[in-house]
Amino acid sequence: MQDLNLMAIFARVVEVGSFSEAARRMDTSRSAVSKAVAKLEKSLGARLLNRSTRHLSLTEAGAALVEHAARILEEAEQAERVVSSLHAEPRGMLRVSVSVAFGTLHIAPALADFVARYPEIKIDMAITDRPIDLAEEGYDVIIRVTGEPDLNLVARKLAPVHRKLCATPEYFLRRGIPRTPEDLVNHDCLDYTLSGEQGYWHFTGPEGKIAVPVSGPLRINDDDALSQAVLGGLGIALLPTFTVGKDLQEGRLQAVLSEYLPVERYIYAMYLPTRHLPAKIRAFIDFLLARFGPEPYWDRPIGKN
Repeated sequence: MQDLNLMAIFARVVEVGSFSEAARRMDTSRSAVSKAVAKLEKSLGARLLNRSTRHLSLTEAGAALVEHAARILEEAEQAERVVSSLHAEPRGMLRVSVSVAFGTLHIAPALADFVARYPEIKIDMAITDRPIDLAEEGYDVIIRVTGEPDLNLVARKLAPVHRKLCATPEYFLRRGIPRTPEDLVNHDCLDYTLSGEQGYWHFTGPEGKIAVPVSGPLRINDDDALSQAVLGGLGIALLPTFTVGKDLQEGRLQAVLSEYLPVERYIYAMYLPTRHLPAKIRAFIDFLLARFGPEPYWDRPIGKN
């Protein structure tokens, strides 16, 4: 197969009837255009143009080729327009992977507003907590709760994740309220297995950093399911306010040891590095930023939402 770029240059020369004018339109030199046509002729083993000091004319071989070359140029320009439009206007299929609890509670309910704003975007969303390889699996963007985003990806902070040590008021009546982190050894502590803190909870408090050994009747890998267990009175847990903010506001759960802060985490939107971010990805991330940050609605006092 011949170099398509050479054919495109040949088609442009025939279209405008001049090496100089073709060079001007392609923002290159006349000699570069002339060399490209000569290279195409050599590779085909046929002269394509009759050259004189005043004008160019097609040879029989050139006339046979020019229709196909012009079609190649037209298709290439059309492809460029399509790609440019995808970057200029938010449209097309957007493949997204979101974490289970946050995706279910906050991303899914937001989709109606997003699609209403960008009707040319279709969404293919996977709800999962497993690691995702964007390049291999073809996702445009992933939404994850983490303290350490993937260094190979561009990571945008969407919102802070505040975690509270909480249980039901009935649990605290039954077992007592812990006054220090060390008191947690006497409590039923429910562990979130995806946090990397199994067996220990880490805090920063007035005395600095502290690691507290904990144990209890449940270890689980989903924030929302963990909050349901806590609401059922099973024990005490570190819970993100994006799952239990309303329960805390309305008194179904009670937070303790608020001066001791767990390891900081954020909700991130992550995507592959690129010089030209597609408009559909930019629109989605900007929409989530406006919806969730900088003060997430689940952390606002009742009446401010």
